[in-house]
Amino acid sequence: MTPSSDPRSAKSATRIREELARRSTTARAVLEQALDVVVAREPTVRAWKLMRDAPARQRADALDGDLDRRDGGLLAGIPVAVKDLMDTADMPTAYGSTIYAGHQPARDAACVARLRAAGANILGKTITTEFAYFSPGETTNPWDAARTPGGSSSGSAAAVAAGMVPLALGSQTAGSLIRPASYCGVFALKPTHGVFDLQGVKGLSPSLDTLGWLARTANDLELMRCALLDEPFAPLPDMPASGCRVGVLRTHEWAEAQPDGQAAFEEAVRRLQASGMTLIGKDMPGEQATLAQDQKRVMAYEAARELAFELEHHADALSRPLRELLNQGRALTQAEYLAAQARAAVGRQVAQALMADVDALLVPAAPGEAPLGLDATGDPVFSRVWTLLGLPCVSVPGLRGPHGMPIGMQLVGHRHQERALLALAASVHIVLDTPL
Repeated sequence: MTPSSDPRSAKSATRIREELARRSTTARAVLEQALDVVVAREPTVRAWKLMRDAPARQRADALDGDLDRRDGGLLAGIPVAVKDLMDTADMPTAYGSTIYAGHQPARDAACVARLRAAGANILGKTITTEFAYFSPGETTNPWDAARTPGGSSSGSAAAVAAGMVPLALGSQTAGSLIRPASYCGVFALKPTHGVFDLQGVKGLSPSLDTLGWLARTANDLELMRCALLDEPFAPLPDMPASGCRVGVLRTHEWAEAQPDGQAAFEEAVRRLQASGMTLIGKDMPGEQATLAQDQKRVMAYEAARELAFELEHHADALSRPLRELLNQGRALTQAEYLAAQARAAVGRQVAQALMADVDALLVPAAPGEAPLGLDATGDPVFSRVWTLLGLPCVSVPGLRGPHGMPIGMQLVGHRHQERALLALAASVHIVLDTPL
């Protein structure tokens, strides 16, 4: 990755917003800088399903021509990307499938409508895996084009990491935000399940599907959160290391981590301990060891019903992995599904008790560095449990593996406490991103 496209050197959304407010730049200049990066990097990264630069220029010029409008929305003049799982009234939405090639929705998804109301300059649609499952598109990792960017929010993560846009919408049903953020070296927030409206977002598993977004800083994540909720934005408060209490949880899935992932996690623990943060070792009870498998059961059962039309009428156009998932879901009984949901409900109570004395849990975000090859998107094993439990999660960049690839750390927070979690993420990032 070139220094100019490293997300650490690219301008954040909050900085762009400040510069626009000071009149030290223009919306058109911000847009042209973003498009310059797209021209330079898109031939290799291939983050975009489609881009509409002419309308984006018109919107930027309109904003510059009416300076009072710059105060009309938190994201006014800021370039944003939207995952091609979300309906857009002015652009086709294919959901990562040939079945819906050229499909033109009649209206925006609720999240897209909120972005427009907040003044965001939506550049286009980013590539997603097929129906947000595992079959990848053509996107490559901006740090190494021979490696996967992760999925399913592949294009959104890559567009932010490559410096094309400071903010991008994504979604998560298993690990579709946290894993690509870890692989691409950016921040991502998966909020508490059910907080954000999924109307107009193609569903896979309603009990798990969660709107989220990727960004260059924790403050950018907070800016997007406030814009989507139509709330005032204030910068995150500083959290001195001495005031942070973090639970260290290696999880039942620890053996699934690669050696580089385990080494990075231990390095993160060492650094946070040395910074003055209070670290408390945690263990999930043995009876919660089935939760990752329960997430798979819930996802399969619900996906078979969400995509019943596609399986019935377009089975030949579905990838083999997706057909297998849907057939697995059809084979599950309602009793098996309800039992998995019951275990998840108990798991939420256990997690709440486990976190009673800490601000958040530190857990792995991904098994390790992004794997070589573009025929798969990596393993979401370290996000499955937290997605099932519906807890807010942040992927925090800063560490590197033996091949120079990013390895993120995941913070799991308390329900509906996203702002506090993001403030902690900002403090953790300072520690992880400080050169030794």
